[in-house]
Amino acid sequence: MSALGLKIMDETVQLTNIWLNDLMKRMGWDDKQRAYRLLRATLHATRDRLTPVEAAQLSAQLPMLIRGIFYEGWSPQGKPLRERSRAEFVDHVQKAFKAGPLSFPDESVSTVFALLQDKISDGEMNDVRQAMPKHIRELFPTISR
Repeated sequence: MSALGLKIMDETVQLTNIWLNDLMKRMGWDDKQRAYRLLRATLHATRDRLTPVEAAQLSAQLPMLIRGIFYEGWSPQGKPLRERSRAEFVDHVQKAFKAGPLSFPDESVSTVFALLQDKISDGEMNDVRQAMPKHIRELFPTISR
């Protein structure tokens, strides 16, 4: 029997936990809440710099629960944001860590992009990368597959 009553709900919770555990391992953390904040903040910063169409294409490849996190609080009006520097992008992520700032915010964002690179199709990640300005693209991992 399903823990939540629906198999699809159990599966998305399990898959979300797999993603968060993977991110915690990559970061060397043992704090799932912190990993969640990093994933959420990086997804939101990314989403806000994509066109609504590109955001929808990326979200289609996310697990259902993470897709909900991706769209949490989103308004497509005025997107993509015109502020497009690397510092502004990283600052957007860092704002989620006011009480305990990230020690290495650029590397933290890069770690999330590496996770996405491993979980999302190469074609979609290439589209996302190309939608970003050069300075933000530097945070993405080098394609090795």
